[in-house]
Amino acid sequence: MGEISAGDGIRVRRVYEPPEAADGARVLVDRLWPRGLSKEAAQLSEWCKDAAPSSELRRWYGHQEDRFAAFAARYREELEGEAARQALESLRRRVAQGPLTLLTATKQVPLSHVTVLVEVLREGVEEGAV
Repeated sequence: MGEISAGDGIRVRRVYEPPEAADGARVLVDRLWPRGLSKEAAQLSEWCKDAAPSSELRRWYGHQEDRFAAFAARYREELEGEAARQALESLRRRVAQGPLTLLTATKQVPLSHVTVLVEVLREGVEEGAV
């Protein structure tokens, strides 16, 4: 699948892809650990579970394209919680320090929470919320 450049020093890649020098900080933003992947192979800077949607929301959504808009709205609401806000602050600090690669195990990245997460991070950068 390859990398998706999100701009603003943020990249999105599947966690199963080999690490690259351009990745900068490699942060897994899934709530569950990726199947069949060792922690050594992942080469993470951080596992940011609190930036991921709740298990309930993830199960409800099920990557059904017709639910994406509702999923995105609900996920944005979840990102307003205390733990999620702290996770976002951590990610914004990493963006300010250099390249950040958000990693996910999902096969459908454009329909995933990572797409929404990048939008939220961009909004924070534009508003100066670092």
